[in-house]
Amino acid sequence: MRNGLMMRTMGQGGRLLMALALAVAGAALSGCGGGGILGGSSDSSSSPSISSRFSELFGSKSQAVGETPPPPAENELSCPPVTIRAGASTFAVGVPGKEAVGNDLRYQASITRTARDCTRNGGQITARIGILGRVIAGPAGAPPTVEVPLRVAVVQGGVQEKTITTKVFRTTVTMNDQGSVPFSLVAEDVVYPVPSGSTGDAYIFYIGFDPQALKPEPAPRAARKKK
Repeated sequence: MRNGLMMRTMGQGGRLLMALALAVAGAALSGCGGGGILGGSSDSSSSPSISSRFSELFGSKSQAVGETPPPPAENELSCPPVTIRAGASTFAVGVPGKEAVGNDLRYQASITRTARDCTRNGGQITARIGILGRVIAGPAGAPPTVEVPLRVAVVQGGVQEKTITTKVFRTTVTMNDQGSVPFSLVAEDVVYPVPSGSTGDAYIFYIGFDPQALKPEPAPRAARKKK
């Protein structure tokens, strides 16, 4: 009875905020459970194409965010771990001119699961980085489609990190009436030189959202005509 009274006294904005919080919690839990590639059976049944593609590409070589990847099998090429760059784990967009918080939040994207594999070709390593995530509509309402920008970087860790290569990838997500949609992206052309000696043990695949990648590049300045 008390819960029913609370729900009746909440406004529309409060109900939407509660739905958003529950959806975020559900997405996080789906990455930690067993079963399908997305963790829970609900995600697998609602988006079979996403889970099937990841299963075909990576098999069991995936892990929930924060989970330690399994060690390489005997005679298998060691592949750097995937880590989400600090400060780039979520991508929130608000109403134009407003901060993406509270009732001004239009949508938020987060990463729930990752995968990777590596292949050596001569003096180069070709890696595939798989990213699973979810876009959740906020109280202000999400647009029909959302463009999600992600950056993948190969970094040599240490006291002074060294970026070996970095690239931006984008994927477009079509929202639904439920306001919670999974997305996937596979960066299949991450290529870098084979590290020497034990240097490769310090390599990391950093991933994260990169909102700057959605901004148009400045137009080149016109050359001044000589008088």
